[in-house]
Amino acid sequence: MTAPGSLHARHRAVMPEWLSLYYREPLELTHGEGRHVWDTEGRRYLDFFGGILTTMTAHALPEVTKAVAEQAGRILHTSTLYLDRHMVELAERVAALSGIPDARVFFTTSGTEANDAALLLATTYRRSNQILAMRNSYHGRSFSSIGITGNASWSPTSLSPLQTLYVHGGVRTRGPYAHLSDERFTRACVADLEDMLGQTHGNVAALIAEPVQGVGGFTAPPDGLYAAFRDVLAPRGILWISDEVQTGWGRTGDHFWGWQAHAENGPPDVLTFAKGIGNGMAIGGVVARAEIMNCLDANSISTFGGSPVTMAAGLANLTHLLEHDLQGNARRVGGLLIERLRAVTAGLPAVREVRGRGLMIAIELAEPDGSPSPRAASLALELARERGLLIGKGGREADVLRIAPPLSLTIAEAEEGATILAEVLRQVRDTPGGKDRP
Repeated sequence: MTAPGSLHARHRAVMPEWLSLYYREPLELTHGEGRHVWDTEGRRYLDFFGGILTTMTAHALPEVTKAVAEQAGRILHTSTLYLDRHMVELAERVAALSGIPDARVFFTTSGTEANDAALLLATTYRRSNQILAMRNSYHGRSFSSIGITGNASWSPTSLSPLQTLYVHGGVRTRGPYAHLSDERFTRACVADLEDMLGQTHGNVAALIAEPVQGVGGFTAPPDGLYAAFRDVLAPRGILWISDEVQTGWGRTGDHFWGWQAHAENGPPDVLTFAKGIGNGMAIGGVVARAEIMNCLDANSISTFGGSPVTMAAGLANLTHLLEHDLQGNARRVGGLLIERLRAVTAGLPAVREVRGRGLMIAIELAEPDGSPSPRAASLALELARERGLLIGKGGREADVLRIAPPLSLTIAEAEEGATILAEVLRQVRDTPGGKDRP
């Protein structure tokens, strides 16, 4: 029972019912350092989720906390109606890193808002409200971004200002093409795309796609799929929007951006980002070619996008990430972690698949008959917390454990987390169906 005066009870009394909380007894986290966080009872946890892939470098990173404190002591807010040195400097760096030629950057306060702005740009530039999106996708919680979300668990309404057409390809190991080789899988998805475009009325504005589907359970197509899609889209003038809210800044290890796994034909037309760049501060944004970014013919500003404090934090965080080669660390430590997880889960019937890239790793769980097991995932989440490890959950059926620690994770911490997860998954195996506690 929840005590009437508890923070949980107070939360339930004033917050929406749909504002979900992890755990049977929800946590209040009070502080963090490095890859660890502490709750109100003083218990320490190894953080393998980083506030939904947002604490990118480390908790309480000195460079970021110093930048925030110093800027807050000068001025907290100005709006985009005034010049801001930090905003210009961060935009210059993001534009250069994006790979998009003649790039322009617009800062927002979230990934949802970034994707919303990208959709505004694409539909205005192309004079069309038709959008291609991937099945099992997630792009945010605004009215327009829900309208292009291909995951029913995160799409509470069928109403939308957009006409959305959903394409195969985002999930490699389920669906009608799962049995095909990578090459044949890609060809089948391209054929599906061409067939769909042959049945549309008017000109489609854009394809929006996550290189690795985040909420969808860290699923990804074979490398090169979106390059093959672009061969179909570009001749028709259809834009490619790469949603890098979760895949950006080197998290996948092999690449700085997720789109670079599909880079035969160069960068996307539009790129969106958020989460990790602020290390907890509210930063999102859109990068696009100048002709696309400048297509709006009405006034537009942002009251809070690109605020002096968040821009100072983003600059400090990005500098730390680049100077300490955290992308390389994600590749090295993430590679070790995924191999370790595959080894310790081998032979466990509850584990259908261990997949991922860099420090973006998923463990998909199943019932004995092979069907998705949200029961096992919920139980694993609780058992991991009991052992001092925080992980996430996702997938279309809420059957996937999501592992995405700060990119500074050490080998010793990776081994510790893998050991805990091995214990957890063995206990999940031994727990009779229906007796989980969440």
